[in-house]
Amino acid sequence: MSDGTKRRRRIVLAMTGASGAPIAVRLLQVMRRDPDVEVHLTISPSGAAVLQQEMGLQLNLRSPDLNALLACVPQWASEPAPKFDEIGPTGDERLHYHQHDDYMTPIASGSFLTDAMVLCPCSGSTLSGVARSAASNLVQRAAEVHLKEHRKLVVVPRETPMSVLQIENMHRLAAAGAVLLPAMPGWYHDVKRIEDLVDFVVARILDQIGLDNGLIQRWKDA
Repeated sequence: MSDGTKRRRRIVLAMTGASGAPIAVRLLQVMRRDPDVEVHLTISPSGAAVLQQEMGLQLNLRSPDLNALLACVPQWASEPAPKFDEIGPTGDERLHYHQHDDYMTPIASGSFLTDAMVLCPCSGSTLSGVARSAASNLVQRAAEVHLKEHRKLVVVPRETPMSVLQIENMHRLAAAGAVLLPAMPGWYHDVKRIEDLVDFVVARILDQIGLDNGLIQRWKDA
């Protein structure tokens, strides 16, 4: 920054229409706890539908309740909803919301400096759109920006089995520099709750975008 102040790490988080909404919401909540992280959030209509199905949260994408999103936990969660300071309808200096069809928003441009982007969960159609450089919404455009600017792009698909075409799309993205991180939890970190499996994937995402975390017991840690 021009005044010599170190700016926060700027992370774009895009939620799309694959299963795995609890992973995306947990990732958002963990990043919100870090005062040195600035999140730019966008959600596709299909992503909102999955949020409602898997988390019981209905969002108006034109004016989403960001406080409700930050406090959302799945019904099977054993921990209470996290508490954060209330924020306004458009977010604050550490959480910015961008409508999925707004191409005039900052994250649609490579001149807007970011540190990384996470597509979580990443649907097959989003995977295809980014791999073919055929953006049909802001999510895909922002992902293309990160590829062309050679910035970290972490793609979290959650579908099984995968077709040859989906595998080819993942190969294209990996060849272009993206990190493919399927939502496949490990079981070696003293799993006791479903949340432990969610945290495994979230921790691996945070590792890739360079954010310290202590969500899991790492392999052979004491």
